[in-house]
Amino acid sequence: MDELDPVFDAVAAYFSVLSEPTRLKIMHAVCDHEQSVSQIVAATGGTQTNISRHLGLMHRYGVLARRRDGNQIYYRVADETMVELCRSVCNRIATTIDDNRPLKKQLLKLLPVPGRRAA
Repeated sequence: MDELDPVFDAVAAYFSVLSEPTRLKIMHAVCDHEQSVSQIVAATGGTQTNISRHLGLMHRYGVLARRRDGNQIYYRVADETMVELCRSVCNRIATTIDDNRPLKKQLLKLLPVPGRRAA
């Protein structure tokens, strides 16, 4: 197993990107299309400083790609696997939440599963 330690360490670091609610909000904001930093700030409700810090980390881990256009910076998903993981885990959690709770209804609206009607 010792030879797998570097792999396990890398996987744990990869999953750590998802361990912060703000980063999950950022993934949701950019999962379908590229967004400017100001658009991401508005979508997440965070502060410019906090969102920029998370964007930098997500870029360093290769989850997001960025480009500059004048003085605007735009972010997009660089790793579709991360989007699939987020959707899969969010959908799994949503199915375990009582149908009458508002959180489930909200999650299903945001992350619809093909073939299942949104609540």
